[in-house]
Amino acid sequence: MDPRGHVIAYDAVVLAGGEARRLGGISKAEVPVAGRPLLDHALAAVADARRCVVVGPPELTRPGVATTLEDPPLGGPVAGIDAGLAALGVGGEPRIVVLACDVPRAGAILPGLLAALADPEVDGAVAVDPDGHRQTLVGAYRRTSLVAALAALRADGGVHGRSVKQLVAGLRLVGVADPGGLAADADTWQDVAALDAAIERRHE
Repeated sequence: MDPRGHVIAYDAVVLAGGEARRLGGISKAEVPVAGRPLLDHALAAVADARRCVVVGPPELTRPGVATTLEDPPLGGPVAGIDAGLAALGVGGEPRIVVLACDVPRAGAILPGLLAALADPEVDGAVAVDPDGHRQTLVGAYRRTSLVAALAALRADGGVHGRSVKQLVAGLRLVGVADPGGLAADADTWQDVAALDAAIERRHE
């Protein structure tokens, strides 16, 4: 919501591909945390999106949610973002939430990210963890800025295998503090256990 309590409209791209090597190569999107798959936590976080697309293999399809996949597969997050935007098509909302599927508590920080885009001088807003690291896959971006950044990479060799750091290098980003670690992701089984415990405590 904005400062006046109005809901801020946005579209969403949820990244659910990748090999999850540190989790033994299983489908990270299907790893259960607090009783449901990580992907379902991510979709709940962006439940208010006008349109949402999951970038991942067909077996991750959820009822009523569009699913697509970068071509060729396993192209990395930038290729995934590119495929997600293409699947959303033209004429959507000017704000795009980009969310990795392994951040089950992201819904609590998304309103702050969207509100930060009220500043016309910024291209995007990203979560900043307690150690000061930017979480660029927990972010809200201006569609036009994201499209232009992707076009620049395509003109410079393509988007496959490119890093998110390269994608956002020319964007004016504002950081939104995340002192509670709400943007913590599940890269390892230890992370999964910690997130599971944190969410269960919240529900007690």
